Amino acid sequence: MDINKILHVATFAGQIILESGGETYRVEETIWRICKAFGVEHADSFVTPTGIMATVSDEDHKTTSLVKRIHKRTVNLEKISRVNDLSRNIQTQNLSVDQFYDELLKIENGKRYSTLITLFFSALGAAAFSILFGGNIKDAIAAFIIGIVIKLFSNLCNEFNINDFFINSISGAIVAGMALVSVKLGMASNTDIVIIGAVMLLVPGLAITNAIRDTIAGDLVSGLTRAAEAFLIAISIAVGTGAILILWLKNFGGI
Repeated sequence: MDINKILHVATFAGQIILESGGETYRVEETIWRICKAFGVEHADSFVTPTGIMATVSDEDHKTTSLVKRIHKRTVNLEKISRVNDLSRNIQTQNLSVDQFYDELLKIENGKRYSTLITLFFSALGAAAFSILFGGNIKDAIAAFIIGIVIKLFSNLCNEFNINDFFINSISGAIVAGMALVSVKLGMASNTDIVIIGAVMLLVPGLAITNAIRDTIAGDLVSGLTRAAEAFLIAISIAVGTGAILILWLKNFGGI
Protein backbone atom coordinates (compact mmCIF):
# COMPACT_ATOMS: atom_id res chain seq x y z
CA MET A 1 0.00 0.00 0.00
CA ASP A 2 1.49 3.29 -1.14
CA ILE A 3 0.10 5.83 1.32
CA ASN A 4 1.82 8.68 -0.50
CA LYS A 5 -0.08 7.90 -3.73
CA ILE A 6 -3.34 7.46 -1.82
CA LEU A 7 -2.83 10.84 -0.12
CA HIS A 8 -2.23 12.62 -3.44
CA VAL A 9 -5.28 11.01 -5.06
CA ALA A 10 -7.54 11.77 -2.08
CA THR A 11 -6.34 15.36 -1.96
CA PHE A 12 -6.92 15.74 -5.69
CA ALA A 13 -10.52 14.61 -5.20
CA GLY A 14 -10.91 17.17 -2.43
CA GLN A 15 -9.40 19.85 -4.66
CA ILE A 16 -11.99 19.19 -7.38
CA ILE A 17 -14.83 19.52 -4.87
CA LEU A 18 -13.43 22.70 -3.31
CA GLU A 19 -12.72 24.37 -6.66
CA SER A 20 -16.25 23.50 -7.79
CA GLY A 21 -17.88 25.31 -4.86
CA GLY A 22 -18.22 22.47 -2.35
CA GLU A 23 -18.29 22.93 1.41
CA THR A 24 -15.08 22.44 3.40
CA TYR A 25 -16.58 19.76 5.63
CA ARG A 26 -17.55 17.79 2.52
CA VAL A 27 -13.95 17.96 1.29
CA GLU A 28 -12.64 16.70 4.63
CA GLU A 29 -15.18 13.90 4.71
CA THR A 30 -14.35 12.86 1.12
CA ILE A 31 -10.60 12.75 1.79
CA TRP A 32 -11.16 10.61 4.90
CA ARG A 33 -13.55 8.28 3.06
CA ILE A 34 -11.13 7.71 0.17
CA CYS A 35 -8.21 6.98 2.48
CA LYS A 36 -10.36 4.60 4.51
CA ALA A 37 -11.55 2.77 1.38
CA PHE A 38 -7.96 2.16 0.28
CA GLY A 39 -6.92 0.81 3.67
CA VAL A 40 -5.38 3.85 5.36
CA GLU A 41 -6.58 3.73 8.95
CA HIS A 42 -5.21 7.07 10.13
CA ALA A 43 -6.11 10.04 7.93
CA ASP A 44 -6.95 13.60 8.81
CA SER A 45 -7.29 16.90 6.98
CA PHE A 46 -7.86 20.58 7.57
CA VAL A 47 -9.53 22.49 4.75
CA THR A 48 -10.13 26.19 4.17
CA PRO A 49 -11.57 27.83 1.04
CA THR A 50 -8.02 28.55 -0.16
CA GLY A 51 -6.09 25.44 0.86
CA ILE A 52 -6.06 21.76 1.82
CA MET A 53 -3.77 20.27 4.46
CA ALA A 54 -3.94 16.49 4.74
CA THR A 55 -1.91 13.85 6.53
CA VAL A 56 -1.95 10.04 6.62
CA SER A 57 0.02 7.43 8.56
CA ASP A 58 0.46 3.67 8.32
CA GLU A 59 0.77 0.91 10.93
CA ASP A 60 4.45 1.77 11.49
CA HIS A 61 3.47 5.36 12.30
CA LYS A 62 5.15 6.61 9.14
CA THR A 63 3.43 9.92 8.46
CA THR A 64 3.01 11.68 5.11
CA SER A 65 1.58 15.18 4.79
CA LEU A 66 0.52 17.29 1.85
CA VAL A 67 -0.46 20.93 1.44
CA LYS A 68 -2.37 22.01 -1.66
CA ARG A 69 -3.14 25.64 -2.47
CA ILE A 70 -6.47 26.48 -4.10
CA HIS A 71 -6.18 29.34 -6.60
CA LYS A 72 -9.57 29.26 -8.30
CA ARG A 73 -13.15 28.68 -7.21
CA THR A 74 -16.18 28.35 -9.41
CA VAL A 75 -19.60 26.67 -9.31
CA ASN A 76 -19.96 23.20 -10.80
CA LEU A 77 -22.37 21.08 -8.80
CA GLU A 78 -22.11 18.22 -11.29
CA LYS A 79 -18.42 17.72 -10.49
CA ILE A 80 -19.17 17.74 -6.75
CA SER A 81 -21.87 15.14 -7.20
CA ARG A 82 -19.75 12.88 -9.40
CA VAL A 83 -16.70 12.97 -7.11
CA ASN A 84 -18.91 12.36 -4.09
CA ASP A 85 -20.56 9.34 -5.75
CA LEU A 86 -17.23 7.97 -6.96
CA SER A 87 -15.68 8.16 -3.48
CA ARG A 88 -18.63 6.27 -2.03
CA ASN A 89 -18.42 3.51 -4.64
CA ILE A 90 -14.71 2.67 -4.47
CA GLN A 91 -15.23 -0.68 -2.77
CA THR A 92 -18.43 -1.65 -4.59
CA GLN A 93 -16.73 -1.05 -7.97
CA ASN A 94 -13.46 -2.59 -6.72
CA LEU A 95 -11.39 0.33 -7.99
CA SER A 96 -7.63 0.49 -7.62
CA VAL A 97 -5.87 3.75 -6.77
CA ASP A 98 -4.81 4.23 -10.39
CA GLN A 99 -8.30 3.49 -11.70
CA PHE A 100 -9.79 5.91 -9.19
CA TYR A 101 -7.32 8.60 -10.27
CA ASP A 102 -8.20 8.05 -13.93
CA GLU A 103 -11.89 8.50 -13.10
CA LEU A 104 -11.07 11.74 -11.27
CA LEU A 105 -9.21 13.02 -14.33
CA LYS A 106 -12.26 12.28 -16.48
CA ILE A 107 -14.42 14.28 -14.06
CA GLU A 108 -11.93 17.16 -13.88
CA ASN A 109 -11.57 17.39 -17.67
CA GLY A 110 -15.25 16.81 -18.43
CA LYS A 111 -17.01 19.33 -20.64
CA ARG A 112 -19.35 21.87 -19.15
CA TYR A 113 -22.45 23.26 -20.79
CA SER A 114 -21.77 25.18 -23.98
CA THR A 115 -21.35 28.94 -23.91
CA LEU A 116 -24.61 29.40 -25.78
CA ILE A 117 -26.61 27.41 -23.24
CA THR A 118 -24.92 29.21 -20.34
CA LEU A 119 -25.70 32.62 -21.84
CA PHE A 120 -29.31 31.74 -22.55
CA PHE A 121 -30.14 30.42 -19.11
CA SER A 122 -28.24 33.22 -17.36
CA ALA A 123 -30.30 35.75 -19.33
CA LEU A 124 -33.46 33.76 -18.65
CA GLY A 125 -32.68 33.85 -14.94
CA ALA A 126 -32.30 37.64 -15.02
CA ALA A 127 -35.60 37.99 -16.87
CA ALA A 128 -37.38 35.64 -14.46
CA PHE A 129 -36.12 37.57 -11.43
CA SER A 130 -37.35 40.85 -12.89
CA ILE A 131 -40.82 39.31 -13.29
CA LEU A 132 -40.60 37.87 -9.77
CA PHE A 133 -39.89 41.33 -8.34
CA GLY A 134 -42.97 42.82 -10.04
CA GLY A 135 -41.69 43.88 -13.44
CA ASN A 136 -43.53 43.67 -16.73
CA ILE A 137 -42.62 42.06 -20.06
CA LYS A 138 -40.56 45.07 -21.16
CA ASP A 139 -38.53 44.89 -17.95
CA ALA A 140 -37.98 41.15 -18.46
CA ILE A 141 -36.76 41.67 -22.03
CA ALA A 142 -34.36 44.40 -20.91
CA ALA A 143 -33.07 42.20 -18.06
CA PHE A 144 -32.67 39.32 -20.54
CA ILE A 145 -30.44 41.40 -22.80
CA ILE A 146 -28.42 42.76 -19.88
CA GLY A 147 -27.99 39.22 -18.56
CA ILE A 148 -26.38 38.16 -21.83
CA VAL A 149 -24.02 41.13 -21.80
CA ILE A 150 -22.76 40.72 -18.24
CA LYS A 151 -22.37 36.95 -18.64
CA LEU A 152 -20.29 37.50 -21.78
CA PHE A 153 -18.23 40.09 -19.92
CA SER A 154 -17.70 37.78 -16.93
CA ASN A 155 -16.61 34.89 -19.15
CA LEU A 156 -14.16 37.15 -20.99
CA CYS A 157 -12.67 38.46 -17.74
CA ASN A 158 -12.32 34.96 -16.31
CA GLU A 159 -10.22 33.94 -19.31
CA PHE A 160 -7.74 36.67 -18.38
CA ASN A 161 -7.86 35.79 -14.64
CA ILE A 162 -9.07 39.24 -13.65
CA ASN A 163 -9.84 39.75 -9.95
CA ASP A 164 -13.44 38.96 -8.99
CA PHE A 165 -13.84 42.29 -7.18
CA PHE A 166 -13.26 44.23 -10.40
CA ILE A 167 -15.39 41.84 -12.45
CA ASN A 168 -18.37 42.33 -10.14
CA SER A 169 -17.83 46.09 -9.86
CA ILE A 170 -17.71 46.59 -13.62
CA SER A 171 -20.59 44.14 -14.13
CA GLY A 172 -22.67 46.11 -11.64
CA ALA A 173 -21.84 49.30 -13.52
CA ILE A 174 -22.85 47.69 -16.82
CA VAL A 175 -26.15 46.55 -15.31
CA ALA A 176 -27.00 50.01 -13.96
CA GLY A 177 -25.92 51.81 -17.12
CA MET A 178 -27.86 49.55 -19.49
CA ALA A 179 -30.94 49.63 -17.24
CA LEU A 180 -30.94 53.43 -17.17
CA VAL A 181 -30.49 53.67 -20.92
CA SER A 182 -33.20 51.08 -21.62
CA VAL A 183 -35.71 53.02 -19.48
CA LYS A 184 -34.64 56.30 -21.09
CA LEU A 185 -35.26 54.84 -24.54
CA GLY A 186 -38.61 53.37 -23.52
CA MET A 187 -37.41 49.75 -23.78
CA ALA A 188 -38.18 49.14 -20.08
CA SER A 189 -40.51 50.66 -17.48
CA ASN A 190 -38.83 50.24 -14.06
CA THR A 191 -35.15 50.96 -13.61
CA ASP A 192 -34.94 49.44 -10.15
CA ILE A 193 -36.60 46.17 -11.15
CA VAL A 194 -34.39 45.75 -14.22
CA ILE A 195 -31.28 46.39 -12.13
CA ILE A 196 -32.35 44.00 -9.36
CA GLY A 197 -33.26 41.27 -11.84
CA ALA A 198 -29.93 41.43 -13.68
CA VAL A 199 -27.84 41.91 -10.52
CA MET A 200 -29.18 38.62 -9.15
CA LEU A 201 -26.78 36.89 -11.56
CA LEU A 202 -23.91 38.42 -9.60
CA VAL A 203 -25.22 37.77 -6.08
CA PRO A 204 -22.92 35.28 -4.24
CA GLY A 205 -25.68 32.87 -3.27
CA LEU A 206 -23.44 29.80 -3.08
CA ALA A 207 -20.85 31.60 -0.94
CA ILE A 208 -23.54 32.74 1.50
CA THR A 209 -25.06 29.25 1.67
CA ASN A 210 -21.68 27.58 2.22
CA ALA A 211 -20.77 30.15 4.87
CA ILE A 212 -23.88 29.22 6.84
CA ARG A 213 -23.42 25.48 6.33
CA ASP A 214 -19.73 25.56 7.29
CA THR A 215 -20.49 27.58 10.41
CA ILE A 216 -23.27 25.21 11.46
CA ALA A 217 -20.93 22.26 10.84
CA GLY A 218 -18.39 23.81 13.22
CA ASP A 219 -15.88 24.99 10.61
CA LEU A 220 -15.73 28.52 11.96
CA VAL A 221 -12.64 29.61 10.02
CA SER A 222 -14.11 28.54 6.69
CA GLY A 223 -17.53 29.93 7.60
CA LEU A 224 -16.15 33.36 8.44
CA THR A 225 -13.90 33.32 5.36
CA ARG A 226 -16.78 32.55 3.02
CA ALA A 227 -18.96 35.15 4.75
CA ALA A 228 -16.22 37.76 4.23
CA GLU A 229 -15.95 36.71 0.58
CA ALA A 230 -19.71 37.10 0.09
CA PHE A 231 -19.62 40.48 1.83
CA LEU A 232 -16.82 41.76 -0.42
CA ILE A 233 -18.64 40.59 -3.54
CA ALA A 234 -21.78 42.40 -2.38
CA ILE A 235 -19.71 45.55 -1.75
CA SER A 236 -18.14 45.35 -5.20
CA ILE A 237 -21.58 45.05 -6.86
CA ALA A 238 -22.85 48.00 -4.83
CA VAL A 239 -19.81 50.12 -5.72
CA GLY A 240 -20.21 49.58 -9.46
CA THR A 241 -23.97 50.02 -9.51
CA GLY A 242 -23.95 53.00 -7.13
CA ALA A 243 -21.24 54.82 -9.06
CA ILE A 244 -23.25 54.75 -12.30
CA LEU A 245 -26.45 55.82 -10.54
CA ILE A 246 -24.68 58.76 -8.92
CA LEU A 247 -23.12 59.85 -12.21
CA TRP A 248 -26.48 59.60 -13.95
CA LEU A 249 -28.22 61.68 -11.27
CA LYS A 250 -25.55 64.39 -11.45
CA ASN A 251 -25.56 64.64 -15.22
CA PHE A 252 -29.08 63.72 -16.32
CA GLY A 253 -31.26 64.36 -13.28
CA GLY A 254 -33.89 61.97 -11.95
CA ILE A 255 -34.07 58.27 -12.66
